[in-house]
Amino acid sequence: MNLVESFRIALRALGANRVRSALTMLGVIIGVAAVILLVAIGTGVQDEVTGSIEGLGSNLMFVFAGNFEGGGSGGPGMSITNWLRMS
Repeated sequence: MNLVESFRIALRALGANRVRSALTMLGVIIGVAAVILLVAIGTGVQDEVTGSIEGLGSNLMFVFAGNFEGGGSGGPGMSITNWLRMS
């Protein structure tokens, strides 16, 4: 069985099962479109969040790991929750 004969048999099978072939093609098209759409939405959201964070400036970002018990303007032993409420 050579390549031309295999191609001819495949075309004959597609013609015999037209509805099955059309539904399979529709499923593949919808699946590929959904993946492309989700990747595009994810990239757009990532760019938006990155832009928002960059817009804050380098001196406005606070990152705290673990428990925050700091002194300063709030006094000793002030919790992060109370500190954020004051800000």
